[in-house]
Amino acid sequence: MPEDKHIHLYLIPTPIGNLGDITLRAIDVLKSVDVILAEDTRTTGRLLKHLEIQRPLQSYHIFNEHKTVEKLIDRMERGEIMAMCSDAGTPAISDPGFLLVRAAREAGLEVNCLPGATAFVPALVNSGLPNDRFTFEGFLPHKKGRKTRIESLLEEERTMIFYESPHRLMKTLVQFSEAFGEERMACVSRELTKIYEENVRGTLAELITYYEEHPIKGEIVLVVQGK
Repeated sequence: MPEDKHIHLYLIPTPIGNLGDITLRAIDVLKSVDVILAEDTRTTGRLLKHLEIQRPLQSYHIFNEHKTVEKLIDRMERGEIMAMCSDAGTPAISDPGFLLVRAAREAGLEVNCLPGATAFVPALVNSGLPNDRFTFEGFLPHKKGRKTRIESLLEEERTMIFYESPHRLMKTLVQFSEAFGEERMACVSRELTKIYEENVRGTLAELITYYEEHPIKGEIVLVVQGK
């Protein structure tokens, strides 16, 4: 049984790479809930198979969450206990989850987010940049609003953390260099917790030069020094 019968929805952080990073508590909860909501049922299904867990899976992602929230709340009000998993890391952090958590809270249902894997914390600590105060910016807008978002950070004194895709990394580094200055320190972390984990530190100018010569693949976290 779940550790607390009064909790209706658990948010379960899942490994960002190394499957050994799942917590014992997360495993216990996943074994006990009535249904597991998954950003991608194939990804979560592979994790559950690795953990030897057999529970009903239901798709829950950014393309269907608006349509499914009300039905899920109704099911929880009728007694079902659910767990939510994104493909990697903590749900609702640049992933689906916020809408359901908000709706559950508004309905008076209890929500519990377990501690666990998330990409930006190890990237921040690995960077060697100040981590006593920081701002998590997630993904920049791809087109509309991108320039405005960057300009809003020109006076930001805290360390800034961004998620980025491999094919947009160079564009972002160049834009940051133009906005913040090419001598601003930064760190690019990729494939955190995986075999090919890499953390490359340097000025924005140095990082641009490095990635011109070393095309990048994998999941990326970009940490940038504040003003």
